[in-house]
Amino acid sequence: MATGLNVKEVKAVYEALLKNKSVKKALEFIHADHDNTVVEQVAMTEIPAPPFKEQRRAEDFKRRLQKLGLEDVQMDAEGNVYGIRRGNGQGPRVFVSAHLDTVFPEGTDIKVREEDGVLYAPGIGDDTRGLAEVLAVVRAMNEVNIKTVGDIIFGGTVGEEGAGDLRGVKAFFADHPDIDGFLSLDGPGYNQITYLGTGSFRYAVTFKGPGGHSFGDFGTPSATHALGRAIAAIADIETPEQPKTTFSVGEVKGGTSVNAIAQEASMTVDLRSNDAVELAKLDSQFLTLVKKAVEEENAKWNDGRITVEIDRFGNRPPASQSAEAPIVQVACAAVEAIGAKPQLGQPSSTDANHPMSLGIPAITVGLGGTFGNAHTLEEWHNPANGHLAIQKSLMTILGLVGVENTSSALLRK
Repeated sequence: MATGLNVKEVKAVYEALLKNKSVKKALEFIHADHDNTVVEQVAMTEIPAPPFKEQRRAEDFKRRLQKLGLEDVQMDAEGNVYGIRRGNGQGPRVFVSAHLDTVFPEGTDIKVREEDGVLYAPGIGDDTRGLAEVLAVVRAMNEVNIKTVGDIIFGGTVGEEGAGDLRGVKAFFADHPDIDGFLSLDGPGYNQITYLGTGSFRYAVTFKGPGGHSFGDFGTPSATHALGRAIAAIADIETPEQPKTTFSVGEVKGGTSVNAIAQEASMTVDLRSNDAVELAKLDSQFLTLVKKAVEEENAKWNDGRITVEIDRFGNRPPASQSAEAPIVQVACAAVEAIGAKPQLGQPSSTDANHPMSLGIPAITVGLGGTFGNAHTLEEWHNPANGHLAIQKSLMTILGLVGVENTSSALLRK
């Protein structure tokens, strides 16, 4: 695990950055550029990006990155979009991104409406605001022609939400073993820094049986009853408060009619923990209970025809790093540099989980403005003072990669 930076070194770097005329102009430009950021946010929100169908928004984002003059702008095989802003080759390489996908299915009305300065639309905040802030950072750097020491890859990832299972960042880091640090722009709170990752396993569990008439075939084992036994047993699981470890049965489906013994019944299950050991223990207990439910339903009727199919469709690794890790220290210093107090957030499940689990310094930093009703049709975002988060992100990036003739990179290559 990386050791912390010397506090005096960090302080010296940020004093130098804040004295740099180009950096000061970039911060001023970000404030003045507020309206452009909101315009892009609204435009991208109105391009659908349902799970596994992010291509239209990805193509639009690709065009925006190209317009900003990034090099080698591309869409990879997984659907991620990114381009590079090169430094002088003497520093680290950092990936800065927001996620392209939203939780909303195809056909959702995503037209943005504005009332008293507040924007309303599904996906207006999570994470379309993040995409807009990525573009705003590049625009500011271009405006004042900041030359960095390290390279910066700016992009948008797919598959962050739900069943996407972080497929975007997993693919990106599989293809780019040369990345030294990762910064995800996501979530509320311009001064928030998430440096710990909550892990999760997600399952689709399907019980199957012969089925039959509820009266005429009474005595036949039921897939629905097996499902009920499993749910009841799962509900009685005891988990520790610390490290926080949770479980939930989400969707439940099955049966064909009120007077039929079910042939098939299913559930989706979410298991989470901030600790890999506890997540593994919970996982083992869950699987044991599911198999026991099959045995009990078959034993009830002296039968053996109930079976179960277990599909783990989600695997987000839990991950941790020290609050004194260099990337965390740099983000804190960046928040302080814009006159705010950094807030270290609780563990969460974000794109940063995967690189963090690989030992790559990674954090998720919060977005500007205020947010509400995320993941609902009533989602809203008030972009007032949103420039603060963009300024924070700029200062974080510059601290990590260094600025020519001004400061060295605080993130080691």
